[in-house]
Amino acid sequence: MKLKQMTLIAALALGSLLTIGTTVNAQDTTMTAPAATPPARPARGGRQLTIEQLTTALTLTDDQKPKVQALLDDQTKQITDLRADTSVAAADRRTKMQAIRADFTTKLNAILTPDQQAKFKMLQPARRQAPAAPAPAPAGN
Repeated sequence: MKLKQMTLIAALALGSLLTIGTTVNAQDTTMTAPAATPPARPARGGRQLTIEQLTTALTLTDDQKPKVQALLDDQTKQITDLRADTSVAAADRRTKMQAIRADFTTKLNAILTPDQQAKFKMLQPARRQAPAAPAPAPAGN
């Protein structure tokens, strides 16, 4: 009986070691290097567009690039300053942020051609809208 107990304990110990070893190896294989990052996409939901994204999306000319870069730099500074100003209430900050972005869009449209303006409009994130009223139930049966 002692031999059976010893054999059972040895089998359990060996099984445990094999299970732990497999688990460790499984964890090691999942720790591979991350895949290449996807290509940059136009900003959505608060991230700012870069000159590279605008150049590609709008086909900016060499004459337009420095003007657009200056606008982007100015917008970034204004937004950074606004975020750093802790004395501004959240509601006021949102309003001022919208004003900064609207001013940027107005100045950018003055630089862009009508075709580029249409492309830029397509890059803009959909504005939050109030939820639509539920559709009335169909009359019938």
